[in-house]
Amino acid sequence: MHRPLTRTRATVAAAAALLTLGLLAGCNKKAAEPFKDAPRSGHDNGSAADLIRMPDGFTNAATKCDHGNRIYIAYHGDSSYASLAVVRNDPTCN
Repeated sequence: MHRPLTRTRATVAAAAALLTLGLLAGCNKKAAEPFKDAPRSGHDNGSAADLIRMPDGFTNAATKCDHGNRIYIAYHGDSSYASLAVVRNDPTCN
């Protein structure tokens, strides 16, 4: 009778260990990660982006002009997702 209970505990412990490893493997530092996705011709560190910081738990946003187009990026901390919107020929971009 003790054997099935021990096997169940071992199975639960193994599942918990795998879940923990999976969660730890999913953690990342998006902002510090070098560009690994596509070739690029350069980067623009000359002008700062305007940041819109929301209270904890809400998505933040950043906006910046690039060649006359305004770019909006919404992000949530170091999460691995973001969204992007572009306003072509924005009159506020010089």
